[in-house]
Amino acid sequence: MPRITIPQEHAHDPLGYTWSKFTPEIGAAAAAYSLAVYEHSQLSMREMEAARMRTAHINGCNLCRDMRAERDLAGHIERSGGDAEKAAQVRDNTPPDEKFYADIADWRNSDSFSPREKLAIEFAERFGEAPQSMDEDEDFWAAMHEHFSDTEIVDLTFAIGSWVALGRFTHILALDGVCMPTMPDN
Repeated sequence: MPRITIPQEHAHDPLGYTWSKFTPEIGAAAAAYSLAVYEHSQLSMREMEAARMRTAHINGCNLCRDMRAERDLAGHIERSGGDAEKAAQVRDNTPPDEKFYADIADWRNSDSFSPREKLAIEFAERFGEAPQSMDEDEDFWAAMHEHFSDTEIVDLTFAIGSWVALGRFTHILALDGVCMPTMPDN
């Protein structure tokens, strides 16, 4: 049950209603931020999904945990007013399989991830749970710089920031109990 009042006629899309009706200017900015991450990130789809799914676990957002790039991302981008084809052309668009998503819970012990994917997961985890743990961790930053350019680090930071903010918004207001119109009901 959402923590705010959603009219029955909008119960099928409480998140869309919330973003567009309560604070439309902020909702539009949030939607633009989310869309920019998906349309312009230079990271591979697997790197993005690794960080996004670890963030979803931390946030507790059911909607985010249920989202799958192959099934849902194009619809999400188009629903947000973007161009899914443009987004796909920016990066390696190889979607992860279900084993990939399942292994994120135990990513340290999994062989499903490349070194970059593992660092993206670790960065998302530390960003979401203990951002100050990165302050003096020169080994972590050396590994990040070994595998990512400065541009990619900034890209990943913006992406995780959007998922932390918007996933927590969705979960905290209990708007994550209904699938987005672009996702199948589970």
